[in-house]
Amino acid sequence: MTHRGKFILRLCIYGAVFAYLICDLHYCDGPLSRRLRHPGTSRPAQPATAAAGTIVARVYGYQIHRSQLERAVHERLWLEGKTLADISPHNRKLIRSAALEDLIDHELLRTKVAVNTFDLIVGEAELTDRVRRFSARFATQQELDAALASQGIAGEADLRDRLAARIQQEKYVEWRIAPLVKVTEEEARAWFALNQQQLTTPERAEARHIFLPTLERDADEVKLTLAAALATLTAGTKDFATLARELSDDPLTKDCGGALGWMTRERLPAELAGPLFALPLHQPSLVRSKLGWHLLEVTARMPAAPRSFEQAKPEILSALAAVRRRKAAAEFRHSLRKFEAKNIEIYRDQMEE
Repeated sequence: MTHRGKFILRLCIYGAVFAYLICDLHYCDGPLSRRLRHPGTSRPAQPATAAAGTIVARVYGYQIHRSQLERAVHERLWLEGKTLADISPHNRKLIRSAALEDLIDHELLRTKVAVNTFDLIVGEAELTDRVRRFSARFATQQELDAALASQGIAGEADLRDRLAARIQQEKYVEWRIAPLVKVTEEEARAWFALNQQQLTTPERAEARHIFLPTLERDADEVKLTLAAALATLTAGTKDFATLARELSDDPLTKDCGGALGWMTRERLPAELAGPLFALPLHQPSLVRSKLGWHLLEVTARMPAAPRSFEQAKPEILSALAAVRRRKAAAEFRHSLRKFEAKNIEIYRDQMEE
């Protein structure tokens, strides 16, 4: 072949490759186009022979199975302290739809996170704290292990991986909505002007107590013990802090003189709030609660008072940002599902119980 012929052949090959790229990227939504839009999103291949009726949705071709949906539904109910038997058929459908949306969101966000994983670092301390808070929901290690098994989580290492992935998704959403969450001081001042009456600092009382429970003790004997302590206190034989260390069964306060700190009525059970706020200053008295007897003393009072903008400013900024964050996150997830609708398939007929 002549030099000119080789040149023309190469030109034709380059032209064909170029035409394929243009078609793939702009007209056909071909494999290269999909790969460029979602790099790093490969997952282990799922069996093509999955049993019919077990798949409720696909996201980027990834299958969401009925068993995953069932686990998500039970977890939602479990967090609310309910079971399927506690809710109506109509509400079951709503919960199943909401749980499926969460699973779809999770897969969409997992894909987006994979593209930005190096910008969404999860610190070891951050992850350990999340694991601790998750584990604190269970009374014993056995309860935790049973809950993990019911959710298909194979031990603590798997739990840490899943929680780390969840934190990354939260960080990604926060990154995307950050500009919508900011609250200016002018906006905070405007909110304060309209809601100033709601920000009054309520009446507060500073108190201390010596507490003896009656759960496994005779209530009359407990009362007599604290009555004797009150007599000792009145006689000046011992001070309140000494008696608290010797007698109190409240581990949080006994070593600091029985100090309860400053409290509002809202912080206290009704059977304690009434007597405590009625007590005169520095006059210890016996008060009965559902848990036991208290030798209770009010050491200081502060009346209800209006708050200035500067006093309320941190709380207002935080509250307004939280409201905006919830709204922006919901809108972002909705827009993400809408934008990626062509990559989401839902099989409604397979979602029935």
